Amino acid sequence: MLGLLGATLIALGGTGAGAVPEHDPLLAQAGLSWLRYGHGRDLAGMTLYLGLGLVVWAWIRLGRLVRRGESGDFAVLVAVALWTLPLLFAPPLFSKDVYSYLAQGQLALSGFDPYEVGPAVLQSALSENVSGVWQNAPAPYGPLFILLAKAVVWLTGGSVVLGVVAMRLSIAGGLVLLCRALPGLSRHLGGRSAIALWLVAANPLLLIHLVGGAHNDLMMIGLMAAGVLLVLDRRHGLGFVVLGLAFSVKATAVVIVPFLVWIWAARLEGGKLARFRKALLPSAAAFLGTFAACTMVAGVGLGWIPALSNSSVIINWLSVPSGIGAFVRMVVSWFADVDGGIFVSIARMLGFVVLIWVAWTQWWAARDGDVRDTIQRGAVTMLAVVLLSPTTLPWYFSWPLALAAGLLWTTRAVVAVALASVFLLLVTFPNGDTGLYFWSYLSFALGVSALAAWSLVEPDPFGLSPRPGWAAG
Repeated sequence: MLGLLGATLIALGGTGAGAVPEHDPLLAQAGLSWLRYGHGRDLAGMTLYLGLGLVVWAWIRLGRLVRRGESGDFAVLVAVALWTLPLLFAPPLFSKDVYSYLAQGQLALSGFDPYEVGPAVLQSALSENVSGVWQNAPAPYGPLFILLAKAVVWLTGGSVVLGVVAMRLSIAGGLVLLCRALPGLSRHLGGRSAIALWLVAANPLLLIHLVGGAHNDLMMIGLMAAGVLLVLDRRHGLGFVVLGLAFSVKATAVVIVPFLVWIWAARLEGGKLARFRKALLPSAAAFLGTFAACTMVAGVGLGWIPALSNSSVIINWLSVPSGIGAFVRMVVSWFADVDGGIFVSIARMLGFVVLIWVAWTQWWAARDGDVRDTIQRGAVTMLAVVLLSPTTLPWYFSWPLALAAGLLWTTRAVVAVALASVFLLLVTFPNGDTGLYFWSYLSFALGVSALAAWSLVEPDPFGLSPRPGWAAG
């Protein structure tokens, strides 16, 4: 109930402090447009951050109960359902990406190729809300997602408000898949299902950014987790079909696919090379065949593959290469007037080389096909993709977490994930702007995150609870 109250306050505060539309008919008709300006916006922001604090507090308290074995899967699933409900009908939170999704669907519905042109050609109520960075950028998402966005815009008649809600409800199907898959993954990987559900499905980083922000990453990781579980359950062909669907939403899902080929190969007979070939052919056919079918049904081409590089315009230090390049550029600028972009480009190139090396070594080390070792190495590779890509956004860390959640977690690792999750949740402002360069704010966010993580193992970190005997004294 604490988390439900917090999520409700987030949804209410989001009406003024979130990534609200340029022209919000609901606020205007209700006479609440004042929430978007001045003191009204300040009040909305205070309400939202109060709700954020309550959700984090509730998540940490639930984590204590789960770690002690006092709450199981059902309790976590109830919490996930209740905490999600208010967010489903909130304005976009911490991101404007959902407006890009809708505009890309409207492009496809209007006969444009969303892989060739950006939302700016529409000049519509949907396109006017797209961030200026993406106005002329082609869609970097797979054909299945373009098909979904097209259907949402058609069903809602191009309405901004209805489109946001419908898109969020569609994407939330990924959360359902995730909740169904995590117990099964835990069974195979040796972890505790309640811990896995708490770490991922109930995680405020995932709920507020992926549900509240309506990011299609949620659909991708839900399909990815379901596909991995099918492979582990020896339903190999169907598993690779589902992974093909995940890839047809967002390309990142392909990272785990080569690792799963080793698992299938380990279950076949014959020499190691022969088993690999036997597994590779049907897995590739199922995966690529599904992707090809989605592409044909959507009526689009492969333009989204080169469009993946568009995100490189964003430079922040969550991406290790971009952060190093930007730091070197800053230091050099103190002594010489040079083109600083070259340092970021070189650092990103080196990051790509390191990423290829990590991916290859992890994949080759998993060739015995041991289930736990292979999935763990796949998760490490996914984490490397997040850290070493040219652009990293806070919610990207949900990708490796979804893969690794079913493993057996040490207390130290759980505390580290809690700290990182709360910090990554806070480094973006509710309207979608980044807080990564506001160092005083980041210091505060890090302190709050450390306190939350500490509270997971120490319920009274400041010793404020009355001790036995005090009342009598």
